[in-house]
Amino acid sequence: MRFFTTVVAVLAAAHGAFAVDIQKDIIITFPSGTADDIVNRAMVDIRKAGGMITHEYQLIKAFAAKAPQKVVESVTAWSAEYNAVIEEDNMVKISNDIS
Repeated sequence: MRFFTTVVAVLAAAHGAFAVDIQKDIIITFPSGTADDIVNRAMVDIRKAGGMITHEYQLIKAFAAKAPQKVVESVTAWSAEYNAVIEEDNMVKISNDIS
């Protein structure tokens, strides 16, 4: 019985050690008056955490990224002060056609 308990404990520890943070596809949009260094700070934070910027928008202060969940939460917290909108990047359809 003791052997079984030890094996379960080792497997649980190994699972935690190899866990990977979930990557999310997001779009972050800032109000038009936001300073460029604030937008750049968000992009730098995402890159430092192992994420990547997939698109930078030119007409609006926004970018799309694939980022770990933890950094998304971090950027959401500090960017709230600047009224940033962070949302999951999803497919949008304009018709009810399900085909």
